[in-house]
Amino acid sequence: MSLRQFEYALAVAEEGSVTAAAEVLHVAQPSVSQQIRGLERELGVKLFARTPTGLVPTVVGRAFLREAEVAVSAARRARATARAGADELVGELVVAAQMGFGTRQLPRALGALRRRFPRVEVTVFEEPSSAELERLGRQGVLDLALMAACEQSPDDAHHLGDEEFVVVLGAGHPQLATERVELRALAGEPWVRFDRDSALDAVLLDVLGSNELTPTTAARVSQTSTAVRWAAQGLGVTLVPASAVPYGHEHLVRPVNPVVSQPVIAVVRTDPGPAESALLELLRRQTWTEAASLPPVR
Repeated sequence: MSLRQFEYALAVAEEGSVTAAAEVLHVAQPSVSQQIRGLERELGVKLFARTPTGLVPTVVGRAFLREAEVAVSAARRARATARAGADELVGELVVAAQMGFGTRQLPRALGALRRRFPRVEVTVFEEPSSAELERLGRQGVLDLALMAACEQSPDDAHHLGDEEFVVVLGAGHPQLATERVELRALAGEPWVRFDRDSALDAVLLDVLGSNELTPTTAARVSQTSTAVRWAAQGLGVTLVPASAVPYGHEHLVRPVNPVVSQPVIAVVRTDPGPAESALLELLRRQTWTEAASLPPVR
């Protein structure tokens, strides 16, 4: 087996067909087919099943692909470390962020990283579940994960700062006349909530329970920007980290009392390279408590 075969199999799984995978890999279609057939012969199993919508991994194929992704990521990091010089860094960095946290800070840090190391290729994705982030980290898929701290956070996690949460209200809501909204003043309000396994919904439930509030769910969404926009239209109120408020909606946002905040941490892979270390330092320099910078009530 070779890393090239692993990369070809991962591309087929991602694209759903040999033809599309070949286009992404910039190789001829027969080359991809040959590599996949050779890999299946060597393993003695079928990695993909043909369906009306394309090729999908079999059960054993999914298990194999998880390990193949770990191996490919490790090889890319090894190449990047070997090719890193004093003034130039080349390679790939895989970063995951827990949905809603570091929404403004992470892009700023990544922009600074790109200016410093323009040849580093960065892949970033959002993940709502802390359990899934921890699983990916254990598998070695991630170079750096940015997430809210919890009881199960690793001992070697790096504390970056705290995200203060704010409430988003519809236009004309009476609580917009206050500097800071008393949470108990929101009794009876419908709430725009998040997916059940997300850290944001866990924070919301904990906050409401601590203030003896029972949420009426108006809607559930997957993205913080969607929650803010729906709350702005009066569907219900929502609670999000201050940095997650999209530009143009700041006038509908207020900090809350009691203050709600969540520590944000970065978990870096074991033996980090120069790119991971640089990104961690850039994240430390960001401003993490942003509710205080919201525009004053007019």
